Amino acid sequence: MRKVPIARILVTLFFALLLAVPWMVRHFSAPAKTESNPDAHTALARYGFSLQEVSHAAGIDFVHQAPTLDPKLDGIMPEVASMGASVSIVDYNRDGWPDIYVTNSAIGSKNHLYRNNHDGTFTDVAEQMGIADVNQPGTGVSMGAVWGDYDNDGYEDLFLIKWGRPELFHNDHGQHFTRVTDQAGLPPWINANTAVWIDYDHDGKLDLFVGGYYPEDVNLWHLRNTRMMPNSFEYANNGGRKYLFHNLGNGHFEEVSAAAGIQSNRWALACAATDLSGSGYPDLFIANDYGVSELYINDHGHFHEAGKEAGVGFAPKSGMNVSFGDIFDDGKFSIYVSNISEEDVLIQGNNLWVPQPGPALKYDNMARDLGVELGGWSFGAQFGDFNNDGNLDLYLVNGFISLDRHRSYWYDFSKVAGGNSSIIGDAANWPSFDGRSLSGYQQKRLWLNDGEGKFVDVAQAVGATDTYDGRSVALADLWNTGALDIVVANQRGPLLIYRNTVATSNRWIEFWLEGTKSNRSAIGAQITLYWDGKEQLQQVSGGNGFASQNDRRVHFGLGKSPKIEKAVIHWPSGTVQTLDNLTPDRLYTVKEP
Repeated sequence: MRKVPIARILVTLFFALLLAVPWMVRHFSAPAKTESNPDAHTALARYGFSLQEVSHAAGIDFVHQAPTLDPKLDGIMPEVASMGASVSIVDYNRDGWPDIYVTNSAIGSKNHLYRNNHDGTFTDVAEQMGIADVNQPGTGVSMGAVWGDYDNDGYEDLFLIKWGRPELFHNDHGQHFTRVTDQAGLPPWINANTAVWIDYDHDGKLDLFVGGYYPEDVNLWHLRNTRMMPNSFEYANNGGRKYLFHNLGNGHFEEVSAAAGIQSNRWALACAATDLSGSGYPDLFIANDYGVSELYINDHGHFHEAGKEAGVGFAPKSGMNVSFGDIFDDGKFSIYVSNISEEDVLIQGNNLWVPQPGPALKYDNMARDLGVELGGWSFGAQFGDFNNDGNLDLYLVNGFISLDRHRSYWYDFSKVAGGNSSIIGDAANWPSFDGRSLSGYQQKRLWLNDGEGKFVDVAQAVGATDTYDGRSVALADLWNTGALDIVVANQRGPLLIYRNTVATSNRWIEFWLEGTKSNRSAIGAQITLYWDGKEQLQQVSGGNGFASQNDRRVHFGLGKSPKIEKAVIHWPSGTVQTLDNLTPDRLYTVKEP
């Protein structure tokens, strides 16, 4: 007898319950612990920080436009066109002030590069820089962007993630960007949602990993048929392929995925890279929709999939985020993967994979124990010390489709989810949305780390009160004040900038790294800071979260009256550098020796 997956049985039982008991589905799940909403002064006094949304005051009034795909998909357009809002941080002109790049996703819409004016305001320069008009008919639309100096000339270049033709733009010393896609040898079409810059073979040149979502032979604007949906809600294997592009150093990239051991057709939504295994080489973690996560261990330039044996690749969920954080200040990265939770309907729960003691690479999911499991229909999330108390906190955005508040699509969604692969995989079988919501209007989460193994949601209390459909979130010290600000891209919604005000009693330190033997962006470099008897590990990232990238500067909160012992930098080249005599409340620029 063929075994029926447990999740499908549960979905079918839920469907039967819906038929028997017609009740209205709630539109958001509430966390176990939520604070009230005092004013900013109270938040500052109680939690050590407060947030103020300042996008309009900063000169930014961007609203994301979603894609409009083949008319065959009109009935479920809110779902199939539910991604594309993305934000990444880059200092594109090397003036020491973080700039903001945001993507748009409608044909003919334009992306924006907001240059930091050093006075609290930003100016859109994407048009004059040549990276605005990138969603032209026949080329697809933007889903995200990641920045890395692939030719080591000192300026961050742009890889544009698209449903369509991927694009690479060379940064001409901060003066303009030149399209170099054709010279680079990139494929003509990838329906991708995620990418990360990674020097996987430690040759000092940045390589590029790209994860496909829809299969690459699908043109979402000109469908051959409607059989383009996942063939399972648990183990879908008919998604886009994975690409690893090896940087040859002459402006050209060679596709080496199969030779490097990466072969997968799962539906990738997020990826990130860091050395998890202790080999000195960056490993790759992929969060997949409709299935299990994948952990590719890097053995000196060749990968093998080890998710199941490490404990992170056995439970199928709806992975939408990958972020790394040393949440216990023990020099080890935990991994946060967001999923779906809708109260009284579907509780997948987010995963916080915490490394276990011992020589083997093993993880336990401690999201429930630590209080960060339930986040609604979760998307992007980032670790950062928002109150500079020395403990990494966690910001998460959520909300899938916010339409009619009083009508829910969950009933019809469950009917499809309980079907066999032929039903699930054909968009023609999916009932029309007809203006209904699906996990819409959800409250965001800002979980404050108490330093004793628990996180408490303080989002409403400190000022993160929006209920837009959040997708991407990036962190940066936008005003160079020593506080991590939060930038959020919302699907069909405004770009939000939460300016962070931190109690002056809590100190901080930041590092900006530049490689020499390593890639010049220093992507993959890890910094361990030792102070007050503890240590915290962070890294320079080539992309993380969901369709996002944080500022390359590495930020540490230190708490009150810190006594800094040292900082130890492990460069991708293998060089280990120790920094002594460090002073709080300073940005240190460090070049690899």
